[in-house]
Amino acid sequence: QVQLVESRGGLVQAGGSLRLACTASGRTFSTYAMGWFRQAPGKEREFVAAISRSGVITYYADSVKGRFTIARENAKNTVYLQMNSLKPEDTAVYFCAANANLRGGGVTTKAIEYDYWGQGTQVTVFS
Repeated sequence: QVQLVESRGGLVQAGGSLRLACTASGRTFSTYAMGWFRQAPGKEREFVAAISRSGVITYYADSVKGRFTIARENAKNTVYLQMNSLKPEDTAVYFCAANANLRGGGVTTKAIEYDYWGQGTQVTVFS
C-alpha cells in the first residue's frame, strides 16, 4: 500500500506560479510511474501531466504544455508539478497518482490505470 500526500495548494493571481509536491510512503517509489490530475467543480477529473519511473519520459495535457513541468526526485520519494503562467481556468483540486503496474517504463494519461491517489489539494487562480 502506498500513501500519497500532496503539499498545500494555494490562492494565486493569474500569471503567477505555484509548485505542488507529492510525497509517497514506502521504499518503492522509483518503481511507480506518477501522474497529476485535476478536477474543477462540476467537471470530470482530467489528466495534467505524467512522468516515467526514471523521470526520462514526461507527457502533458495540451492545456498545460509549455506552462507546467513535472519532475521527480526518487531519493526523496517526491514528484513535483511546477505551474507557471497560471490562468483562472487552472483552478481545480489537484491530485497526484501512482501507477505500480505500467510496463515498459512509459507513462499513461488514463486515470483508471493509476493504483494510488493522494487526497487532493486546492489551487485557485484569480484574475
